[in-house]
Amino acid sequence: MVLLFSHKVGFFITNFVSRSSNRFRLRNVVAKHKSSCWQYSVMASKIGGDGDVNVHDVSKRCYQVVVAATRDMGIGKDGKLPWKLPSDLKFFKELTSTTSDTRKKNAVLMGRKTWESIPLQFRPLPGRLNVVLTRSGRVETKLSEDVVLCASRASALELLASSRYCSAIENVFVIGGGQLLREALNAPECVAIHITEIEDHVDCDTFIPSIDMSLFRPWYTSPPTVENDIRHSFVTYVRMRDSQLEHPASGRTADICDASNFRSFDFLPKLILERHEEFVYLNLIQEIISSGKHKIERRGTDILSKFSSQMRFNLRKYFPLFTTGKELLWGEIVEELLWLVGGSAGAKVPPEMIGHTWGGREHLKREEDDSEVIFKFRHTQLCARYEGVHAEYKSQGFDKLLMVIDKINKRLDGALVILLVCDPSDPKVRECPPAYTFAQFYVEKGELSCHICWASADVGHGIPYYIASYALLTCLIAHVCGFVPGDLTAVLGEASVHEAHIKPLQEQLRRYPKPFPILRVNPRKKDIDSFVEADFELTN
Repeated sequence: MVLLFSHKVGFFITNFVSRSSNRFRLRNVVAKHKSSCWQYSVMASKIGGDGDVNVHDVSKRCYQVVVAATRDMGIGKDGKLPWKLPSDLKFFKELTSTTSDTRKKNAVLMGRKTWESIPLQFRPLPGRLNVVLTRSGRVETKLSEDVVLCASRASALELLASSRYCSAIENVFVIGGGQLLREALNAPECVAIHITEIEDHVDCDTFIPSIDMSLFRPWYTSPPTVENDIRHSFVTYVRMRDSQLEHPASGRTADICDASNFRSFDFLPKLILERHEEFVYLNLIQEIISSGKHKIERRGTDILSKFSSQMRFNLRKYFPLFTTGKELLWGEIVEELLWLVGGSAGAKVPPEMIGHTWGGREHLKREEDDSEVIFKFRHTQLCARYEGVHAEYKSQGFDKLLMVIDKINKRLDGALVILLVCDPSDPKVRECPPAYTFAQFYVEKGELSCHICWASADVGHGIPYYIASYALLTCLIAHVCGFVPGDLTAVLGEASVHEAHIKPLQEQLRRYPKPFPILRVNPRKKDIDSFVEADFELTN
């Protein structure tokens, strides 16, 4: 009988935001370790011939896997890498060599064949402790203090958890070969997987299991790049729960590696931790608070303002629903987008929406204040003058959203696919220009991306909602047109923070983001007017 449980030895974390050169820097939010030795305790009980139970406690290090693989998880051909990607080698070296504490180093754990495949001039891998697994206890090279031989993965993790190495080794990376990766990839001790995903077909004869997506969630994914005619991207997955572990008291599955325990995800290397895309948003908040220009907006509110900012979000693996700030009500985001897509300005605001989104939109109850209805109207009616919610618009203008979908479906590479909301000929628009100006869509390699421009935006209060809403719109249009979502790029003319919001935003800046959720759209529906809230599933 084997019982597993997870704990961290001698760890504490301090979050702080320091002012440097009159600017807040998110990179100054750091995690400090007395010891970075994440461990598992394995309590093994063995019943002897006399019926006595002998119990011993063995501690093991947690580790992270580094691998490059094709879509079907092929990793090699004839004992070699079947691709030449200098950027992948550069990423591997930077990831496995860099430490937050210069007094420490990382350990790389590999099988004997992987060790022998490394050219002699590069053995051992410099700046790292090379742990080689070999049952014979011998390898074909001269050993040094940077090389350790172990008989198995378990014995290596026990050794690295010992007092000799625990405080000297910051992170442990499993790097190959095939047999070791097959054992290690989804094992309980694996807390993260850094994978170079090869998107093109490459012939392989060595394969590893797929990543168990019930245990891992994407933390970061880079935009795809092409190198030597091979399209690839760098993705990091983090462990969220372990269904193999049981709660000792109840016997039920316990989320021992859930986000509540790895709350800050500080076990990730710093260069990976800071690549979470929510940090782009948090960096913008800090920049506005520290160096924004003080202004008084048209409603007489004091704000801090910054001109010309840009944020980019990758929609291929996850959905950008921010995790550090106020609660975002997913159901209301979906309902409001479907209300916007619905088209006719004569349709009143659904009663169930009033009082939900962003703390309640009570002004929507007042018929004379129909700015939100105009906003919806401008998404669908082109060349039609808005006359109020009770006016008849049938046969007036054109449905701009359907025109966008038609252009995307026809794959007209020379056509500019733009969804324009602002109509300068409308007196109401001249009096109060809409914060959102236009969105442009672009198709490349089967992916649909969106570039959206806001003339002005409340970064603390509105941007999390707007990003989620237009990410959903992009995913919806991609779905009905038969593409996969690509990137969402948001350009802000004037990005502002209300001075009354500074204190709660500073509290938000002290939090670490969590992995973004994953969006799934009903595959049986393709008509954009047929969707209901139940057709959108936000998992994790």
